[in-house]
Amino acid sequence: MAAMKTLAAAVRSGTGKGAARSVRRGGRVPGVIYGGGEAPEPISLEYNEAHKLIYAGHFLTTIFELDIEGRKERVIPRDYQLDVVKDTPMHVDFLRLRAGSKLKVAVPVHFINGDTAPGIKLGGTLNVVQHAIEMMVPADNIPDSLTVDLAGVEIGDSIHISAIALPEGCKPTIRDRDFTVVTVVAPTTMTEEPGTPAALAAEAAAAAAATGGKGAPAKGGAAKGATAAAAKPAAGAKPAAAAKPAAKK
Repeated sequence: MAAMKTLAAAVRSGTGKGAARSVRRGGRVPGVIYGGGEAPEPISLEYNEAHKLIYAGHFLTTIFELDIEGRKERVIPRDYQLDVVKDTPMHVDFLRLRAGSKLKVAVPVHFINGDTAPGIKLGGTLNVVQHAIEMMVPADNIPDSLTVDLAGVEIGDSIHISAIALPEGCKPTIRDRDFTVVTVVAPTTMTEEPGTPAALAAEAAAAAAATGGKGAPAKGGAAKGATAAAAKPAAGAKPAAAAKPAAKK
């Protein structure tokens, strides 16, 4: 289960782009709390704290108890925006959590015992189909991750969602099929590219075998042989008589 963290926040006045820019110039990150049957509430967060939490990982699956100037509010981040150039936090959206509520989250998948899996030791490749699984989970029992044990997995094996132990009350949003999470595929066979030294050597060996080890005739050799044969008279044929000089008058 994701641990709850405390985060200080302040109420901010005004909404819209101009008010948000003013908050950022003051070294804070604008945000909003919505849901729970109440009106959205604009807030702001201290910049360094927001930056640290976002880049620490698992931000969108962590429950926070916001301390809004002394008032407590249990929330979970639903989205955040980063500057497209600097990758700095620009805005954070929080969802109010009420007792017994459920929400949709993408839970990351972690793999263990890959170094002992027979299929991987034989050269197989781990093909991860689902890096994260979208699930409906209780607000007070949000898992940090799902663990897939690869011990005993052979080449060609697949692990489906039904083979993974899910935390109590958590169910995948895909319910109509037992979808694949990961497979172990056979290693790819390497082939020589045409024109490489190994490929040319193989072609030369094949050509030598086809001609009984004799090399191919030199370029133009066949034509020369045909010309020489044509120049020789056929066997038994008499040579043509030489032309007689014309008689003098």
